[in-house]
Amino acid sequence: MDGVNTNPSGDAKQAFGTEGIKPMGRPSLTTRAVMSVVAWVERMNLRCSKVGNPPVYDLATFAWAHEIEREWALIRTELDHVLVRKQDLPSFHDISTDVATISTDAGWKTFFLTGYGHTSANNTALCPETWRIVQKIPGLRTAMFSIFEPGKHLPAHRGPYNGVLRLHLGLKVPPYPDKIAIRVDKQICHWQEGRALIFDDAFEHEAWNHSDETRVVLFVDFDKPLRFPAVLFHKLLLSVAIFTPFIREGAENHTAWEKKFYAEAEALRNAQPR
Repeated sequence: MDGVNTNPSGDAKQAFGTEGIKPMGRPSLTTRAVMSVVAWVERMNLRCSKVGNPPVYDLATFAWAHEIEREWALIRTELDHVLVRKQDLPSFHDISTDVATISTDAGWKTFFLTGYGHTSANNTALCPETWRIVQKIPGLRTAMFSIFEPGKHLPAHRGPYNGVLRLHLGLKVPPYPDKIAIRVDKQICHWQEGRALIFDDAFEHEAWNHSDETRVVLFVDFDKPLRFPAVLFHKLLLSVAIFTPFIREGAENHTAWEKKFYAEAEALRNAQPR
């Protein structure tokens, strides 16, 4: 399947876990308290969704999606500047340590703009057009560049919560659809440069880049449109989630990386002949 789901077959069954895959979480006291109500809220979200519950969405469901696509070249230009220092970008699990349940190598790198209460002033200043564009997305929760190095395969897993949906905007996609794809539930999707893909990461999914080139997408999480009362519980749940240890730890890890990254950039500038 290319780009988007143009003919959704209706809502698929959404499992509340991925068989054989370690959950992306840890048994801290705060996390246990939050997760004790997540399953209940998720079932309410399924009943109260304004946009149904398919694994992959038709872009026509979201009026703003094509507007994001129209400006993709501006984002790609800023990405190219970031990739000049690709070797200095962090692996995803170095920032969000819970990702180590599905990825522990350097094949999945990231460049965060914002994520669950933490916005990088330096990174958004480096990519002002990207930051302007993603703020058009209602209910924006996370925005970053997601970089798959050659040979990377992310195994089957399920996202932690079905109250958010995910957008991938193809930015740098080698032309090898037989080697580069993402499976969401039973659907195989292929990224295309300048095209958006919107899916529910609460369905089992896996992604791979079996080519010899780097693949990059703009990775965005945004609030799933929900009716009352689910929308109320959703907002309450996420307002609490930002205080859980793995969210706080992720912000601290990113701050530490960011300080080093920009200090090195300043040192390089100062070393240039004047």
